[in-house]
Amino acid sequence: MLDFASILKATVTLFTVIDIVGVLPLLIDIGKSNGVIHAEKASITSLVIMLLALFLGESLLSFLGVTQSSFAVAGGIILFILAMEMILGRNIIKKQENKSKASTIVPVAFPLISGAGTITTILSLKPQIMYAEMTIAIIINILIVYIVLRYLYLIQNRISESALMVMRKLFGVILLAISVGMITLNLGNMIVTNVK
Repeated sequence: MLDFASILKATVTLFTVIDIVGVLPLLIDIGKSNGVIHAEKASITSLVIMLLALFLGESLLSFLGVTQSSFAVAGGIILFILAMEMILGRNIIKKQENKSKASTIVPVAFPLISGAGTITTILSLKPQIMYAEMTIAIIINILIVYIVLRYLYLIQNRISESALMVMRKLFGVILLAISVGMITLNLGNMIVTNVK
């Protein structure tokens, strides 16, 4: 039985981290430099990367000797920093933007859509959310990404820069709340495990 609340939580969290709204200006700039962004190719590549993180990420953590709770705390801290960037409008983490001769795979699919933040989020949510629910959330986000990439220039002409900024700050606040919950929940799990 699917938990629709978990699907919603995972979908909103991934949507906020991917920040397809926030990277719209950069995507438009990449499209101008490269001529065209292939929505299908970028979406499929991003989907493959996210699913690999979902199904193989746990094995990698075990190999490295890292628990899911400790990774989730680390992921929550990263999400907290990303949220503060969105709210304050400042870059805390240095970003590298390759705007010249960009291709659909790099930097659109990776790292803009399915980069370190997205992969960290998927691995951080795994202790709380089932595989089926995470898969659905990933697919929903990929569909949103596809629609945005497919109709990029139509969106550019319809949404003002001030509206984009308001949306970015709104999702920043949501992400901040999610990151705090993720950190406190998994810190509690780590304390309980250590006490036992």
